[in-house]
Amino acid sequence: MRLDDKVAIVTGAGSGFGEGIAKRFAAAGAKVVVNDLDASGGERVAAEIAAAGGTAVFHQADVAANAEVKGLVARALASFGRLGVLVNNAGTAVPRQSMLEVSEADFDRMYAVNVKSIYLTALYAVPALKAQGGGVIINIASTAALRPRPGHTWYNGTKGAVVVLTKSMAAELAPDRIRVCAINPVLGETGLTETFMGMPDTPENRAAIEATIPLGRFSTPADVANAALFLATDESAFLTGSSIEVDGGRCV
Repeated sequence: MRLDDKVAIVTGAGSGFGEGIAKRFAAAGAKVVVNDLDASGGERVAAEIAAAGGTAVFHQADVAANAEVKGLVARALASFGRLGVLVNNAGTAVPRQSMLEVSEADFDRMYAVNVKSIYLTALYAVPALKAQGGGVIINIASTAALRPRPGHTWYNGTKGAVVVLTKSMAAELAPDRIRVCAINPVLGETGLTETFMGMPDTPENRAAIEATIPLGRFSTPADVANAALFLATDESAFLTGSSIEVDGGRCV
């Protein structure tokens, strides 16, 4: 299969895009470390992967905490002996509101989870990837990085940082045969759907937003997972520093 003998960490894999990526990777032959802060979601995903014939372990960790990220990478190496793919998917946001109404605590948490986590995973995952001769890092950003909209200003900034970090990491890590790419999903079927909508998730409100997406629907975990699978395989061997818009044409 396409990811046979690969070991992957997927952060924020207890639901939404991360769940879709973890399950898609496992179905393609990868051994997956399912990470989430929510133990019930993460344990469920790992169990469902195993029930489907795949290989996965769950590891609870806050990706914004140095010691916990160190433990996450150590768990991958202890469980499977190596690491080949890291997906930085964990993210958070606050409900749509004026940039002046966002509390300092919420601002700090968004930057810690969405941006600092990439720094922390790099500290521990990059040496492991170097030790095995290379690998792939996939950062889940957002169309918010390319077409920011009012009401999510500070969140937009975190995702802009992810895109720039992806490019800089790609340039710096290329000599070590570590590729770094990003995915920019449009609003999708996740636990944060209403947070981004800024209104109740009703058919009428969905229709108004879907009308702004040329292909006429939200993104799904499967859409993002398929893009991540492509980036994780040798089929994308000459891609690094790239961002793929999984957005139904929203950024056109």
